[in-house]
Amino acid sequence: MLAWLFDYLTRFVSGFNVFNYITMRAIMGALTALIISLVFGPVMIRRLHVRQIGETVRQDGPDTHLLKAGTPTMGGALILVAIIASTLLWADLSNRYVWIVVGVTLAFGLIGFVDDYRKLILQDPAGLRPAAKYFWQSLAAIVVAVALYQLAEEPYETSLLVPYLKDVMIPLGILFVPFAYLVIVGASNAVNLTDGLDGLAIMPAVLVSAALGVFGYAAGNAIYSGYLGIPYVAGAGEMMVFCASLAGAGLGFLWFNTYPAQVFMGDIGALALGAALGTVAVVVRQELVLAIMGGLFVIETLSVIIQVTSFKLTGRRVFRMAPLHHHYELKGWAEPKVIVRFWIITVILVLVGLSSLKIR
Repeated sequence: MLAWLFDYLTRFVSGFNVFNYITMRAIMGALTALIISLVFGPVMIRRLHVRQIGETVRQDGPDTHLLKAGTPTMGGALILVAIIASTLLWADLSNRYVWIVVGVTLAFGLIGFVDDYRKLILQDPAGLRPAAKYFWQSLAAIVVAVALYQLAEEPYETSLLVPYLKDVMIPLGILFVPFAYLVIVGASNAVNLTDGLDGLAIMPAVLVSAALGVFGYAAGNAIYSGYLGIPYVAGAGEMMVFCASLAGAGLGFLWFNTYPAQVFMGDIGALALGAALGTVAVVVRQELVLAIMGGLFVIETLSVIIQVTSFKLTGRRVFRMAPLHHHYELKGWAEPKVIVRFWIITVILVLVGLSSLKIR
């Protein structure tokens, strides 16, 4: 929206031309989302307190979590408002990918909202039934996957790029649709599983989003993509604005979500953020790099799968509790120690992922 305005104003004042650069609009998007989060965060927390929309705690979890009972949740709505508002203000709204990522973010946010609403307002412990949740997630992801497949103009836009190997791309053809679907749904649920400690999920989401923004900028620039040997995807550069907005909104939310948390994001935030990251990765053709940079999300998900499979087959648990962060809590690690160490792991993994831009 503002991109159009500043483009018009350049006719009268050349200085406004600076806002035509994606990098500048990304910076403004991050700052705008950050300010929205910081300004409206206290207001949302107070309203959640008044309406007594508080967190419920697993009875089989660490005893220290009992103190979290009643902490306001559904704070992810703040993240979504900041992301969407900032993106609509600073992104090029004629860009098709902008509307796709905004749409998938809202769709998965709505699914999370219904789940949270049933749990917290209607006092239904089961929330949205797993089958229903998976159905709506699948429907939204399939629509996005088909749309991206139809919009692809070159074969490499539906191929799997193998990082660290020069010019190695695996043509997927129509298999691109189920593959993209798995990436989006998998990323959504992986972030949701990780969201179990104060700030544990949001900071890795911020870091991965910022890195994906770099990939988006490079993929959307014919010169940079050619030099770096990655697929050129026309219009993908605008993903940098969206990713920057996500990072800014996430940092603003972290101000209130850091230990001890004043508010939790809930499914409305976790499901939406994961789906957004997965969709951006598909757009910029960096699905495998997403798995590397978001390795924490992958490990947390695998810990649940391993735990459930082991218990069903042998009756024994591999971990003291799943997801993995609870295992370390039960081993005696203080919650802040688990959080910060997992953040450090994510920083390392993001750097490893970013290195794929040059190591080929």
